[in-house]
Amino acid sequence: MIDRRIKFRHIQCFVEIARERSLKLAADKLHLTQPAISKTLKELEEIIGASLMSRNRAGIQLTRQGKVFLHFAQISLASLQQGLDGVEREGGSARETLKVGALPTVAASFMPPVVREFAAMAPDVMLQIMDGPHGYLIERLKLGELDLVIGRLGRPDAMEGVSFTQLYSEQVDLIVRAGHPLLDNPDIKKVIDWPVIYPPEGAAIRPLVERLMIANGVGEIPNKIETVSGAFGRIYTRNTDAVWIISSGVVQNETADGHLVRLPFETDITKGPVGLMTRPDTQPGAAEQLFRLAVQSVIEDQGLTS
Repeated sequence: MIDRRIKFRHIQCFVEIARERSLKLAADKLHLTQPAISKTLKELEEIIGASLMSRNRAGIQLTRQGKVFLHFAQISLASLQQGLDGVEREGGSARETLKVGALPTVAASFMPPVVREFAAMAPDVMLQIMDGPHGYLIERLKLGELDLVIGRLGRPDAMEGVSFTQLYSEQVDLIVRAGHPLLDNPDIKKVIDWPVIYPPEGAAIRPLVERLMIANGVGEIPNKIETVSGAFGRIYTRNTDAVWIISSGVVQNETADGHLVRLPFETDITKGPVGLMTRPDTQPGAAEQLFRLAVQSVIEDQGLTS
């Protein structure tokens, strides 16, 4: 039997602290003070009789007991959200909604035709699309705030508790503006002579890019800008001599119209799977099944392969 002293606020605070790895950031997210959220965590640990988190210079770290509790706490919150959504639908006050997370690798080029296809298949379903970095969207998925996420396969630790269905493969490109000096004399070792827009820690493509750099003997990059912002990358690369290292799908439209150019380097080593990510404890509803059909239709139309 669940201890009646455990309240919703305990679960919510614990999950948010675990996600943010910071008491301060979690408190800000929940509109609480840091002492209040710290007290709530302490109450939870006293009720359970175990230490769930520890602090060090890297921030908040989960204990072994904390990792176990987090898994079931996230499932509980996700189930509660599904229940609330179900009540809202039964009340007939809102259209059915499908909430999809789109990582940068698919948001710019792949998602627009998928949305058009899905709108034709399910005109009565409202589609909500959230974009952002891999870690953020996966956490939203685990918490039940998203029904599915589409994008690159992440690192094993980030994918724990997530089901992945591969759709196609994609590689990383090195992108520059039209007329960039490197186009006259392409040499991957010389990218360090310019500012480089680089995937940050936690980005799905980061380990693949690091492998590419090592394989080609590229040394330390002195002028590195770490970001997953497609909007920043497009503008900054077009207006400067920066080299942007990014998944090919993010810049497919810009390279097609010639505003940006792919450097002619061999990058097959960075090829990785793009797919649908869902929670394994849920069954897809009618809207999600139609969305999957729309995705498959676009893959066939565009000739994408895995």
